[in-house]
Amino acid sequence: MNKRPLKKEPLNLIICGVGGQGNILLSALVGTALLNEGYMVSVADTYGVSQRGGSVTSHVRISKETLFSSITISGKADIILGMEPVETLRALGEFGNPNVVSIVNPRPIYPSGGVVYPDLNEVKEMIIRFSLRTIFVNATEEALEIGDPIYANIILLGSLVGVDILPISKETMIYVLAERFQGKVLDTSLKAFNKGLELIVSA
Repeated sequence: MNKRPLKKEPLNLIICGVGGQGNILLSALVGTALLNEGYMVSVADTYGVSQRGGSVTSHVRISKETLFSSITISGKADIILGMEPVETLRALGEFGNPNVVSIVNPRPIYPSGGVVYPDLNEVKEMIIRFSLRTIFVNATEEALEIGDPIYANIILLGSLVGVDILPISKETMIYVLAERFQGKVLDTSLKAFNKGLELIVSA
């Protein structure tokens, strides 16, 4: 199998959001696609205080030859896929560096219990400041257009593949989606995935 060159060894992807957004599904889909492409992959998911509503961070580490430890070293992310803006900023604070690329769904998830959410424009400005490149993908709004906000994560998956940093082809990811889903769910997932690709092309 002809492997595409990696930017570095290992290449580190962070997927961050809150419980219920689909982080774990995304890390599983990406990990499976990378294995199908012939790479060594380690995947680990870490949880905040509560699984639903708390912080969830998924680590995906990719190598041509070596199986690295599962958790990314501080400051060593190459790409951050942020499903929520404050969680993206949190991940940048721990794993970011001057060369990191951030793909971000800018739709906030407001905390319960009277906790004040930071000014969204300020959060977005800080994400841009601490990233080499920032791409905002309005995944939630696009998923609502498709018919269900649950597909925001698959739209982000399409954008992640479309930015062409990970060594995953469109065809490989479509194959993985077809293995995972069936029927109407598969049809909508493919529509969402292709929408994510389109959004990157037009960004």
